[in-house]
Amino acid sequence: MSASKAASSQAQAAAPLIELTGVTKSFQNGELTVQVLHGVSLKIYPGEFVALMGASGSGKSTLMNILGCLDRPSTGHYRFMGQDVSAMGPDELARLRREAFGFVFQSYNLIAGSSAVENVEMPATYLGMPAHERRARAEELLRRLGLGERFDHRPSQLSGGQQQRVSIARALMNGGRIILADEPTGALDSRSGREVLALLKELAELGHTVILITHDKEVALHAHRLIEIRDGLVVADNGDVNVPLTGAMAPGLGNEVVTSVIDDAQEAARTAIRALRANFFRTVLTLLGIVIGVGSVIAMLAVGNGAKQQVLDRISAMGTNLLIVRSGAPNIRGRGDTIATLMPADAEAIAEMPNVLAAVPELEGRVTVRFGSFDVQTQMTGTGADFPQARNWRASVGHFFSSDDVISYATVVVLGRTVADSLFPGGDAVGHYVMIKNVMFQVIGIMEVRGASPFGTDQDDVVFMPYTTGGMRLLGQKYLRTITVAVEDVNQIGDTQEQVETLLAARHRTIDFNIRNQASLIATASETQNTLTVLLGSIAAISLLVGGIGVMNIMLVNVTERTREIGIRMATGARQRNIMQQFLTEAMVVSAIGGVIGVIGGLLTAAALSVWGTAIAFTPGPVLLAFGCAFATGLIFGYMPARKAARLDPVVALASE
Repeated sequence: MSASKAASSQAQAAAPLIELTGVTKSFQNGELTVQVLHGVSLKIYPGEFVALMGASGSGKSTLMNILGCLDRPSTGHYRFMGQDVSAMGPDELARLRREAFGFVFQSYNLIAGSSAVENVEMPATYLGMPAHERRARAEELLRRLGLGERFDHRPSQLSGGQQQRVSIARALMNGGRIILADEPTGALDSRSGREVLALLKELAELGHTVILITHDKEVALHAHRLIEIRDGLVVADNGDVNVPLTGAMAPGLGNEVVTSVIDDAQEAARTAIRALRANFFRTVLTLLGIVIGVGSVIAMLAVGNGAKQQVLDRISAMGTNLLIVRSGAPNIRGRGDTIATLMPADAEAIAEMPNVLAAVPELEGRVTVRFGSFDVQTQMTGTGADFPQARNWRASVGHFFSSDDVISYATVVVLGRTVADSLFPGGDAVGHYVMIKNVMFQVIGIMEVRGASPFGTDQDDVVFMPYTTGGMRLLGQKYLRTITVAVEDVNQIGDTQEQVETLLAARHRTIDFNIRNQASLIATASETQNTLTVLLGSIAAISLLVGGIGVMNIMLVNVTERTREIGIRMATGARQRNIMQQFLTEAMVVSAIGGVIGVIGGLLTAAALSVWGTAIAFTPGPVLLAFGCAFATGLIFGYMPARKAARLDPVVALASE
């Protein structure tokens, strides 16, 4: 028996690697159904070099897509190593493409933004091969194919023949047990075409199963077996097997490598950065929306928190341990200064109560203060000697008046800083006499600078004198406008307030007063400022929302523009989750980079505002919130484009322009 007949007999005895039985394929074009394959049946054995030859439109490319698990038959059975491929899910088909098949396309189908070595590495990425191993293997394959000096060259920097050799190297990356070459010489000159055919023949001699799809009979004759297809049917098959099957590569699938989430994420991030770098200007425009949104949130919240802190500081400076007793019943509070209900004796009685540090009587009025040729209209506050202790506001120059001054109706006065600067510009006021309503008062002190009140008034535009002097000599009254009660233990301020209410109600035999708790004022002011801060943050968050919509739009454009790339990745074994992860990662990388830049920009903006006098409060909360929202924006708005990309049909994606 001759060697060729022995090999043929051995082939017939071996189990087929690929077996098609009655395979048909139809496409729906509107209401019209077009059938391309009409019941194809054939067997391909391990180690064969087979040429599928047919004219354009004969169905050979459709058959190749089915053989390579890029498409499914409409009817019939496709068995690979005895397994029914028709029943496999998308990820199972991806595993077959990843571990069993290698594709060599007429148009090369290399990713334009990746280098030669990165294109070759791609199938091993989805196989789970460690980065250093796949890099070494990709470089080795390129060297074997004569591209040792072209590792970092992109497809546009390579000739057609070089690009096709990169494509062959990619097909061999995961072993390439079965090489599917679709018109591999169609776009090449005759010399490059001969080189590619020689490579395919060499691969067949090394034991690879090579399936060559061509319309050129001269090219087809390089194969050991020629199958002719016409009008979707196999019309000729010489059935010749000229290679000994003992040299064929083992067709079995390996154990799938399970990669860690961290490895997948790192690889997706690297791929995302390469893709974003390839469209730099578009990426910058996408980043801009996120940067503005994040920066606005941080700056707005910093301004809001600063304003809140400023108000609270001013209220706190007035004393958080204070009860302000005002004359007049609660329902006629606005007329309190015309009702004589509080007397100095009430303040003396309150001062004797437990947990009361001081009870300071107060009365107020508008007066004109004169010194020499200067005069100023200001607020006069008649009060007791304990005022500095109760209000935590002391004289910075000179001293405050004493209890003896109160008892003796002394004509002494302590000036607020604004009044002192107006009457004594550049000079020392202490010891001089000023005229108030034709009464001479000696200046004995100047108060510390207090600044604006929570309500915007100048707290330093005031003069202080004993309430006895102010009531009798200036206002002609004995009753008080308010009594300021300072408590020792703020935690018991509520109980002290109730005790003061009980005391005054018993003394007056009616409720002709009202009490304001300074601590509750702080709580109210805090709630109001929180509302304003939330409002500012919400306005800024709209910018972040707009930025997120921009991310989604750009990612949808990316999916549309990179449909062929998605098809290439699927052909090299990418699962649906790999595609989804890649596009989600790109969206999150954009949002994360935009978030970081936005955080820096927001902090710098807030810092600049603080230099210009705006109250700013930096806290980590708004920064973390803004960055977290930016990251979530990428996840949420990137999901739909990523889902669309992952659900693309590989064969449709590859055909996209």
